[in-house]
Amino acid sequence: MAQLLSTHGLLTGSSAAVCAIHLLPNSRRSRRAVASTRCQSGSNGPPPAWPGRAVIKESSGKVKLPKKFSLLGSTGSIGTQTMDIVREHPDQFELVALGAGSNVELLAEQIKQFQPSLVSINDASKVQQLKELIQNVPRQPEIMTGQEGAVAVAKHPDADAVITGIVGCAGLQPTCAAIEAGKDICLANKETLIAGGPYVLPLAQKHSVHILPADSEHSAIFQCIQGLPEGGLRRIILTASGGAFRDWPVDKLKTVKVADALKHPNWSMGRKITVDSATLMNKGLEVIEAHYLFGVDYDNIDIVIHPQSIIHSMVETQDSSVLAQLGWPSMRIPILVTMSWPERLPCSDEFCPRLDFVKMGDLTFKAPDNAKYPAMQLAYSAGRAGGTMTGVLSAANEQAVEMFLDEKIGYMDIVKTVEKCCDKHQQELLQRPSLDEIVHYDQWARDWVSSNVGSRQAVAA
Repeated sequence: MAQLLSTHGLLTGSSAAVCAIHLLPNSRRSRRAVASTRCQSGSNGPPPAWPGRAVIKESSGKVKLPKKFSLLGSTGSIGTQTMDIVREHPDQFELVALGAGSNVELLAEQIKQFQPSLVSINDASKVQQLKELIQNVPRQPEIMTGQEGAVAVAKHPDADAVITGIVGCAGLQPTCAAIEAGKDICLANKETLIAGGPYVLPLAQKHSVHILPADSEHSAIFQCIQGLPEGGLRRIILTASGGAFRDWPVDKLKTVKVADALKHPNWSMGRKITVDSATLMNKGLEVIEAHYLFGVDYDNIDIVIHPQSIIHSMVETQDSSVLAQLGWPSMRIPILVTMSWPERLPCSDEFCPRLDFVKMGDLTFKAPDNAKYPAMQLAYSAGRAGGTMTGVLSAANEQAVEMFLDEKIGYMDIVKTVEKCCDKHQQELLQRPSLDEIVHYDQWARDWVSSNVGSRQAVAA
């Protein structure tokens, strides 16, 4: 691998940080052998959202029902599944504000059903169309647009919590506004922690805000650490399906076409996340997110290939017990857990089918192949570098995947491109970035990939 994977001393802005960049250990023996070479910096990293356990703080009483939510990204996958949950539990949950992108027709239908008091649509040109579509709604919502509207939705005064389903760094500013307003965060936006962790986590601690993970892997970990004593967590084990090429030999990957990368064996997902699953970059990003959420050292976060996608992740405790969260592949349960925590709500079999161990059959596991999945090693290295490096990794990957889908670069060029961008960023790496600096380097990474990698020949150079 190139410079980032072999560097042992990283100069970070105006202060030096010594960070051992070593490859993912695949055994407990190798993990113990490298335990003394963990990342060391001039100060501790940001405070984790849940430092190895999830403690329910005593309160004066239960939350008044229905619990009220603002929903960012209402017309996307997370948003529509959230609405399924509200329909299932109308006595428990209420949507008071919605934020959407440009799908005005779906947003209008959501307004008609849930009658929020505030709505934001990112595309200002669609406002008049939206007004026409909802003109017969008895309770007309206030309509706002753009980032200002998303921020207003996030900090709506009636909301107890905010569900963040906006994709990319566009979700950072509204999330921070919600935290500053004292709203708990149901987190379904990876960039909030992967790019914004060094800023967002201290902010959440300052305002005593809970960050509740809504993706399946981190929700599984969160559920498994309920009730653990302080210091009880030893290791996190993230499960991965292995993606489209889990059964392909490495030497065949150079022939991959876009259509091949989009054939996921288990899931029907968007194009970008399907490619990330094929490269295993999605799991590398989840390693970084797990580090920020739970405060576990990178040496103690492992990835295992689990083709059936029944075990969503596991934790190992100090006494070598392993706790796992199982279920049919579905995002409804993880989202529901963030909305109802610390309560557990009953669900119908139609809404969340019960796990049938006989129908489930065998569960199998294997170690990921570093040669097949170099993105995994790169993500660990970026995580150990810390600061703005993780956001650059994520943004560069998003841009490189887009170029692959547009057939401007090859499949094997994706990780090479991201690695080149990360190597370039070492010159400007910041350990304690501001929110503006996080957004700046997100855009810088996208621009660098676009301008420096315009062809397959440029990648190979």
